[in-house]
Amino acid sequence: MFAASCLASCCAACACDACRTVVSGISRRSARIAYCGLFALSLIVSWILREVAAPLMEKLPWINHFHKTPDREWFETDAVLRVSLGNFLFFSILSVMMIGVKNQKDPRDGIHHGGWMMKIICWCILVIFMFFLPNEIISFYESMSKFGAGFFLLVQVVLLLDFVHGWNDTWVGYDEQFWYAALLVVSLVCYLATFVFSGFLFHWFTPSGHDCGLNTFFIIMTLIFVFVFAIVVLHPTVGGSILPASVISLYCMYLCYSGLASEPRDYECNGLHNHSKAVSTGTMTIGLLTTVLSVVYSAVRAGSSTTLLSPPDSPRAEKPLLPIDGKAEEKEEKENKKPVSYSYAFFHIIFSLASMYSAMLLTGWSTSVGESGKLVDVGWPSVWVRVVTSWATAGLFIWSLVAPILFPDREF
Repeated sequence: MFAASCLASCCAACACDACRTVVSGISRRSARIAYCGLFALSLIVSWILREVAAPLMEKLPWINHFHKTPDREWFETDAVLRVSLGNFLFFSILSVMMIGVKNQKDPRDGIHHGGWMMKIICWCILVIFMFFLPNEIISFYESMSKFGAGFFLLVQVVLLLDFVHGWNDTWVGYDEQFWYAALLVVSLVCYLATFVFSGFLFHWFTPSGHDCGLNTFFIIMTLIFVFVFAIVVLHPTVGGSILPASVISLYCMYLCYSGLASEPRDYECNGLHNHSKAVSTGTMTIGLLTTVLSVVYSAVRAGSSTTLLSPPDSPRAEKPLLPIDGKAEEKEEKENKKPVSYSYAFFHIIFSLASMYSAMLLTGWSTSVGESGKLVDVGWPSVWVRVVTSWATAGLFIWSLVAPILFPDREF
């Protein structure tokens, strides 16, 4: 017994030392990566608790106070929502704390980039505390998460539009024949991939012998958007570039595929998955990793976006070739007064919204867990969310092209 106690103490000490080593290795430049890692950890915890926490939650009287015990899927959804709420509160508190940070001399700049051991402890306490809250609060958060997740998808679309327009402006700005040729080649490849992809969608999701009018409508509507994009950008009045139109066309077709692939496994028009009513651990892992990468990319991209986040006086790459003064003290003072390169508050808001979005994915938007089993992002709510996001992407892209013409006096 004494030996077991000593072994446990040694293991705990080693774990603490390992955590301290990892935390101390987080530098200023790697802070955003650390936040992404913490967010990915929250998704892993949500997934694990969804699989194993239901039997324990059934025994908690402040959770299971019903006259008739709900189905197991209800407790799985509830576990995911409670972890998501803790994650949401953690990043929301940080966001409120970071409002108004203008330069690196602000003490809150150090809070944003440091104090990782305390942050991890606070995150764990918040997540654990969520399991002591009454069901009414979790139900309210579930309702709010649907709106927050939808807003996160819109932010994702705006970031993509910012990226493709910036990409196009960079290549056009080189004003060289090679980059114009590269622009044309990439555009043609994207359009070719879009039309090939649409052919696969017709093959997979409109099988012969079945009435699949809804799926056909989704695919044809996406193709109409593709042609509208090309017509608008090639119009002399707009004078746009074909590269953004081709990339957005491919992305809209991907969203259409993602929505159709989210249809229930037993739906007769889902020819991609209707042969299988179960899902392997590998498939679930790939689905979760895809979700993590998508959310993390959006957050990191948000932190780098000059359109959404960077303050007007933010230094993106401007550094003097020579120091103004050779004194170390003045140099250090100058470094401390440097404006921040992105909005810390909005960066954490992105993670707050992403917490809601990931909870909706893991629970089938909190309405289809029972019918979709343990699948990630499967069910009719997921289908419509993806399809509507595709339509919103098309609308925002067209607006980004015509708005400068309709309102020439405003900057877009």
